[in-house]
Amino acid sequence: MVLLIAFEATAVGTAMPVAARELNGVSLYAFAFSGYFTTSLFGMVLSGQWSDRRGPLAPLTWGIASFAVGLLLSGTAGAMWPFILGRAVQGLGGGLVIVALYVVVGRAYPERLRPAIMAAFAASWVVPSIVGPLASGTVTEHLGWRWVFLGIPALVVFPLALALPQIRRLASGPVDDGADAPASFDRRRIRLALAISFGAGLLQYAAQDLRWISLLPGALGVALLVPAVLGLLPRGTYRAARGLPSVVLLRGVAAGSFIAAESFVPLMLVTQRGLSPTLAGFSLAAGGVTWALGSWLQSRPRLEPYRERLMTFGMVLVAGAIAGAPSVLIPAVPAWATAVAWAFGCLGMGLVISSTSVLLLQLSAPEEAGTNSAALQISDGLSNVLLLAMGGAAFAALGGGMAGHTAVEAAGTGSHPAAFAAVFLPMAAVALVGAWVTTRLRAAS
Repeated sequence: MVLLIAFEATAVGTAMPVAARELNGVSLYAFAFSGYFTTSLFGMVLSGQWSDRRGPLAPLTWGIASFAVGLLLSGTAGAMWPFILGRAVQGLGGGLVIVALYVVVGRAYPERLRPAIMAAFAASWVVPSIVGPLASGTVTEHLGWRWVFLGIPALVVFPLALALPQIRRLASGPVDDGADAPASFDRRRIRLALAISFGAGLLQYAAQDLRWISLLPGALGVALLVPAVLGLLPRGTYRAARGLPSVVLLRGVAAGSFIAAESFVPLMLVTQRGLSPTLAGFSLAAGGVTWALGSWLQSRPRLEPYRERLMTFGMVLVAGAIAGAPSVLIPAVPAWATAVAWAFGCLGMGLVISSTSVLLLQLSAPEEAGTNSAALQISDGLSNVLLLAMGGAAFAALGGGMAGHTAVEAAGTGSHPAAFAAVFLPMAAVALVGAWVTTRLRAAS
């Protein structure tokens, strides 16, 4: 299942610049990513409730089905907004799947094996990160970007047939046969999940529409988001309280800064350096290997006492990679410099992301694994939405929407390099904040 998600992410990321340009939607480019993350927020909370009360089997099944339907909707879209709708449906499925997978790990594997399982999750990204950009770029250039989206759902059958029988045997049903788990969903958390999704969507819309009238949906989005976030995340998350709150916060800081920057890497290389979609996608390919390497390193038993130090080092690598990526906007810098920088950044992400998952399960009681895993993923997804909104607004304000023209035309407009720099440099600063949060992951002794 992780292999399928990884292949989708690398393939779609490669095809996205072409899809946005052909649908006349480059100015809405950030929506294609944040639309996915916005609906995934609701899916994460729903999946956490569903998994804790009735087991992870059903949310996994429905999540993969929604994932496939979303791909089909995007692949058949005739305009940018229907394309974004498909991404939103896909996001709902992704939110259901990822939380349910964490619950499966918590139920089916003893604590000593969980770091290795998280490393295996990361390793599942290696082949897609290498094959995905090549396959997606080739299909995009010779058959069209639509076939990238329409072809991936065919892969859904295999993980369903392979994994679901084992999950049914090892990890299905409520905890302790339902003895301690409430039968019904927590309706308050479901309402908060809807509020966080709508609020994030409104805030993203306001960030992309730079007119004064957009302050209204922006203010409404903030009014919905703030109480929902306070209700769904562990108390003290916003102030980096020691222990579980800082683990949840770090996940959002790391994922949000990295993904918001990564979303613009292919577009930057295609429009600013004239690379083909295949070559632009390959700029991210080495990152799959180094991400897996970082995740493997954190799983080594002898490094367990140094986990927090490894995570600090990882966040420094992430910040350096994000800050270094836009150096290719200088013509004298070779385009492959971005690939090198991103490989180091992915090494840092491998150290950090898998470690936050391990620490979360260590700090969670079995009956709370779904709820806490949902909080971790909400932090991840919400930060993606908010930081993409911030980056997208800066990108649009400095003329980034004009990047839908040809590379030659883009090179002749001086505002475009500034538009990309306005995305990457603030994200590097956010990643540096994450390096500080890594010092607060353990409760004070």
